[in-house]
Amino acid sequence: MDSLGFIGLGVMGQPMALNLRKAGHPLGVYARDPAQSAPLLAASAVSHATPFALAQASDILFINVSDDAALEAVLFSTDGAATGLRAGCVVVDMGTSSPTHTRQLAARLGEREIDLIDAPVSGGQAGAISGTLAIMAGGADAAFQRVLPYFQVMGGNIVHVGDCGAGQVAKACNQIVISAALLGVAEAFTFAVRQGVDAAKVRQALLGGSAYSRILEIHGHRMLDGQFKPGFKARLHQKDLGIVQAEAHAAGLALPSAALAAQMMNALVGNGDGELDSSALIKVIQQLNGIAP
Repeated sequence: MDSLGFIGLGVMGQPMALNLRKAGHPLGVYARDPAQSAPLLAASAVSHATPFALAQASDILFINVSDDAALEAVLFSTDGAATGLRAGCVVVDMGTSSPTHTRQLAARLGEREIDLIDAPVSGGQAGAISGTLAIMAGGADAAFQRVLPYFQVMGGNIVHVGDCGAGQVAKACNQIVISAALLGVAEAFTFAVRQGVDAAKVRQALLGGSAYSRILEIHGHRMLDGQFKPGFKARLHQKDLGIVQAEAHAAGLALPSAALAAQMMNALVGNGDGELDSSALIKVIQQLNGIAP
């Protein structure tokens, strides 16, 4: 049986790691904040003092951190995990990173005979808790098959998209679609209000037709209630759209709806609302139109 390690016990990582432990898998953890590891220790996971120490005890190391810089630090800083891993180990990046950086990491780890699987997720905190996340994986097939039983504990829709970086490309596509949908729902509700129509009843009507989406159902409800406790923080959505913009620029691609959504998310974060759920995007649309929340 593989010994598992998990780094990144935040809003998403903590319940994902808990699901691995509840399924009976041996699990070690590392967290800078001891409070984040407390529920794992209560479930008989083993705490390690550094990423290096955890890597030494792991056959498969799951990492769920916020961005390229954090991933780089976890792997290659002093006491980083990379030097603690043995040949034949697998690193699984379950955060959202840039496809370019992912491919670079895969090459560096490959020099040590360590496989990288990039496996970003979608489904928010609720999906992480229930073990129903969508998992988009990139990497060698043999490494994917080795990790698949653990993915099945954390997710429901698991797709091996392609080679290293393909999972991150799929996640970028996910964020493009979600961002356009968030913007569309926010504009629809704002239009309804300015027309003197109850936006809640408009949402109810749209849920029964071709405009139905989980964004309209879940995030639309948050917009109407003005309750923006984060399932996915706006500052992280801003970061993800930054990845989309950088990759699109490098590829010479015009993605106008993603660019517009990125600017709106920039405004939301710039207004001091980066810790709110990304559905708070409606606040920017309301402000542009002089409508009180």
